[in-house]
Amino acid sequence: MAAFLLRHRKVSTLGVSGFLKDKLEPCRLHVALRLGALAGACNLSREYSTIYDNRANKFDFLDLTCPHAWYPVARRKNRKIFLHVGPTNSGKTYQALKQLESSPSGVYCGPLRLLAWEVAKRLNKAKVPCDLITGQEREEVDGAKHKAVTVEMADVTSSYSCAVVDEIQMLGCTTRGFSFTRALLGISADELHLCGDPAAVPLIQEILKPTGDDVHVQYYERLSPLVPSQKSLGSFKNIQTGDCVVTFSRREIYKLKGQIERGGKHLCSVVYGSLPPETRTRQATMFNDASSEFDVLVASDAIGMGLNLNISRIIFSTMKKFDGVEMRDLTISEVKQIAGRAGRYGSDFPVGEVTCLHADDLPLLHSSLTSPSPILECAGLFPTFDLIFMYSRLHPKKGLYWIMEHFLENAKLSENYFIADCEEMLKVAAVVDVLPISLHDKYLFIISPVDMRDEISSQGLTQFAQNYAQKGIVRLKEIFTPGTLQVPKTESALKELESIHKVLDLYVWLSFRLEDSFPDRELAASQKAICGLLIEEFLERFGWQKQPKRRKLPSLVNSGFLLSKETRLCVK
Repeated sequence: MAAFLLRHRKVSTLGVSGFLKDKLEPCRLHVALRLGALAGACNLSREYSTIYDNRANKFDFLDLTCPHAWYPVARRKNRKIFLHVGPTNSGKTYQALKQLESSPSGVYCGPLRLLAWEVAKRLNKAKVPCDLITGQEREEVDGAKHKAVTVEMADVTSSYSCAVVDEIQMLGCTTRGFSFTRALLGISADELHLCGDPAAVPLIQEILKPTGDDVHVQYYERLSPLVPSQKSLGSFKNIQTGDCVVTFSRREIYKLKGQIERGGKHLCSVVYGSLPPETRTRQATMFNDASSEFDVLVASDAIGMGLNLNISRIIFSTMKKFDGVEMRDLTISEVKQIAGRAGRYGSDFPVGEVTCLHADDLPLLHSSLTSPSPILECAGLFPTFDLIFMYSRLHPKKGLYWIMEHFLENAKLSENYFIADCEEMLKVAAVVDVLPISLHDKYLFIISPVDMRDEISSQGLTQFAQNYAQKGIVRLKEIFTPGTLQVPKTESALKELESIHKVLDLYVWLSFRLEDSFPDRELAASQKAICGLLIEEFLERFGWQKQPKRRKLPSLVNSGFLLSKETRLCVK
């Protein structure tokens, strides 16, 4: 697509080497610095530079056996911990949010931007002013003493009356788990409400023993029945309104959408992870709208959390998924999380049903639904920048890649923790290590939400980092030509547009942390919005047998948001 001009596409000298491409398996690590962290790190650098010689030989920077001690503000408070655990659609999060709403101050920490948006909307509607803070958004409300944030943005230096951490079982996630561990140990609140799977209870109780916190566990039962079918779907001729077909690759999603729509009876909304969050929300809204012609959903496991969906029946097109390393069976937890989305309490479908496309997948489905989820054994952990910085002082001639790799290989852990998988961060470290920027700036780039598996995204980050190192300021127009985005005509063009959205999202993220150096936040945000709308236009056109009314984009086109004349002709 001509819209995205990565003007210096040869990045071999600064890109990931062939060795890294061969040796480092792709993973995704979404981390964010809270506001003010940059100033804090600068102060830290000055402070530690003066006391380094006195403390270096007295402190073992590799000792991560007592992570609860990293959070002095929380340790000064005698917290009451309430574990709300149960299956999907059991009301556990609802009860925790009622406590948050009635508290004089509080914070909600969710795993997805969609969940933070939903909670902020709910509290503000209930006349409880609530700020929204994610890696890419800051929406402040006058007089707000409540915040809804993504878990990576949790502030562990402030105190609250009440805090809620949603999907707490994700502390066992190999990539993002450490952010949930940080929230669990570090949030300073009189009451901390943890919502999630019962499989996390024993581990959380063990982790919290050294803190002296008072822990209470409340178990919940599902509010509406979930019925496993004894028969497979067999054929897409048997698809009904309210069905959700689940598969685990982007290509398969569009293949199944086309097959269903060619039957001439149904139109399909789609939801998968690489869609922009705003697009996912609008696709879900179309599916939920009883008056919409989009009465079937084709989705990935992205529906497992973050969206309220009126699903009658979940249909697994397969019980296997590729996890980045191998093709494997779905885990018990994955099956339960996805299947539980059927028959949401209070929806048009009070009884949920779950089945498979193929009969030979039914035994695994039934056994998974009747088996308890495996107990979590370890929680994710990752060293703070403070520790990385201090460790770097012991090896002043080494780059960040070596510092991180050596630190993580030699870190000392207790049996309740594991070091997060940071191979994605190491890929970025290989890119920025050769640039003449500070350790903190390099660290900032490696924790940015970049997908290094995506060529356009990785080249976008490389050029951002290069321009920042060379000029101290990064103008969006240097690598992006606004006004030439078009509705994609093929799936490959759609994938490219999704990648462009990721780069624009990355620019916005960096602009909140290096505001003077990334000054084009509003331009990036407006182009992000255009990307989302053009993606939706493709989704509405793709695979149609009957033609609903075409949507137009008057608010963006008429307000002059950098759509060229040619693009306006495409969006009609």
